Amino acid sequence: MIAFDSVAARYPRQRVLAVDGVTLAAPAGQVTAVVGPNGSGKSTLVRALLGRIRLERGTVTVDGADVASLAPRERARRVAVVPQRESTAFPLSVREMVALGRHPHLSGFAGWRPEDEAAVVAAIAAAGVGDLVERSSDELSGGEWQRVRIARALAQRAPALVLDEPTTFLDIAHEMSVFELLASLAAEGIAVLLVSHQLNLVARFATQIVLLHHGVVAAAGTPNDVMRGDILERVYDWPVVVTRDPAVGAPSLVPLRGRRS
Repeated sequence: MIAFDSVAARYPRQRVLAVDGVTLAAPAGQVTAVVGPNGSGKSTLVRALLGRIRLERGTVTVDGADVASLAPRERARRVAVVPQRESTAFPLSVREMVALGRHPHLSGFAGWRPEDEAAVVAAIAAAGVGDLVERSSDELSGGEWQRVRIARALAQRAPALVLDEPTTFLDIAHEMSVFELLASLAAEGIAVLLVSHQLNLVARFATQIVLLHHGVVAAAGTPNDVMRGDILERVYDWPVVVTRDPAVGAPSLVPLRGRRS
């Protein structure tokens, strides 16, 4: 389980807290989604998990261990993260990129093992990037690069997976493939924590949703609890209608044209 307990954090030279007292849990076997407007604190939670922003109070734990006390290698064994932004210092082949996911498990003495190779092969297949393995990372489109980063995280074979906007740059088919993959990983017992703007897909696939607004939790619960017109209009400051997805019955958001006066 990934847990944020009363987490507050502030960026350097900023007077206002980016997140203020956020508490949430992402249990094993479930897809937990964090949603909210731009600047609501979603990505700040991911940075807190990675130790890239100092907490003013609260704790972030993975399976009960405070991530602040974990060495980077041990943290990477416990949780795999696909951040929203990153760049490589130099080009690598796609296969080499995915293989980087095995780095936390390697030692200087054992070298590359059959289980490492098996993890890379399985991750490439699961993320659907088999046709890209011989390409260089600087030859990939934005959507291809995103899928390769997901494959690298899968190669870590960590019991928890965190993804910050994983469907950025992806077309409809690949968006659906990613969400289907996350649901299948959760069914296998992995704790999946997802940051996303795709409210309708989140409502289809997430077990629980945490809605952030100005750095605090505005609503939390099942998709039916959170995907309500009165809540979403207040948080997003835009007129909406919430209907039912005819395919699966999940709540579905329809933004209306024109802001109400």
